[in-house]
Amino acid sequence: MQQSRALTRKSASNLALAFVLLPREKRDAMSALYAFCRAVDDVADEDSVPVEKRREQLAAWRGDIRRACENKNPQFILNQEFQPVIQQFQLPFSLLDELIKGCEMDLDAQRYADYESLELYCYRVASVVGLLSIEIFGYQNPACHDYAVYLGKALQLTNILRDVKNDAARGRIYLPQSELAKFNVSEAEILDAKYSERYFALAKSVAGRAREFFQLARNTLPAEDRQAMVAAELMGSVYWQLFKKLETNRFDVFGPQSVKLGKPRKLALVFRSWLRFAFGSTVSDYGIH
Repeated sequence: MQQSRALTRKSASNLALAFVLLPREKRDAMSALYAFCRAVDDVADEDSVPVEKRREQLAAWRGDIRRACENKNPQFILNQEFQPVIQQFQLPFSLLDELIKGCEMDLDAQRYADYESLELYCYRVASVVGLLSIEIFGYQNPACHDYAVYLGKALQLTNILRDVKNDAARGRIYLPQSELAKFNVSEAEILDAKYSERYFALAKSVAGRAREFFQLARNTLPAEDRQAMVAAELMGSVYWQLFKKLETNRFDVFGPQSVKLGKPRKLALVFRSWLRFAFGSTVSDYGIH
C-alpha cells in the first residue's frame, strides 16, 4: 500500500480527508481505491499528451485492472496494491470500467447537450466511486446504492459549479448547453470568464439540481447504515458547505481567488462528524435550507 498511501497523503482532496474517520483496514482500502481513481483521472486530464495517446493509456489501465479483478497478475504497481482490496471487498470490474468510461468522456466531449448527458458523466466519475466506496464501508440495506448515486451526483455538480473558470481555461464547459440557451448565456461569455446576472440565473438553476440530489441522498440513507457511511456523510457535509459558499457568492467563480473551504473549516467539519458519529446522530447535516 506504500504508493497508494503516499498518493493519498500528497493529495489535498476532500475525498482523502474523509478517510481519517475510518478504521485502519478500511482507510488503507480507500487509499488504494482513491489512488486508482486519481491515476486514471490524471491520464485523462494531461492535456500535454495527445488525445489518442491518452486513450491508449486508459485502455492499458482498463486491461490491467481487469487482470486484477480476475485474480491474474496486474502490471501497474497501484493495481498490484489495489488487487487485495478488490478481492476482499469483491469490487466488480464493471464499476471500475464505468469509471474509466467517465474519464474517456473527457477525451471525447467538451460540451454536454442536456442534463441527461451531463448526469451520465456525473454518474461515471462520481457516483461510481460512491458505489465502490460503500462496498468497502459495508452496509446492510440495498438502498445505500441509491444513496451513493445521489450523493455522487450532488458532489460532482458542486465541483462543476466551482470549477467553471478553470474548466473554461481548458476549453471545457460542463454546464448543459440547454441551460445556456435557456438563460441566454453564450459559450464565449463563459470562456472569457464574464460574470452576469444571466450567468447567475444559469448557475442557480444548475445549483437547484445539485440541491435536489443532496436532499435525495439525505432522505435515502437508511438509518441502520448511517454509522457505516460516516466518511461519505463527512463528504456530504464538506461539499454542502462549499455549495453554500458558492451560493453566498452568487456563483461568481470568475475572480482571481478560487472558492474553497479553508483547512480549519474542514477540520471543524471532521470533528463535528466524529461527534455526530460518536453520539449516534440519525440526521444528515446537508441538503437543508
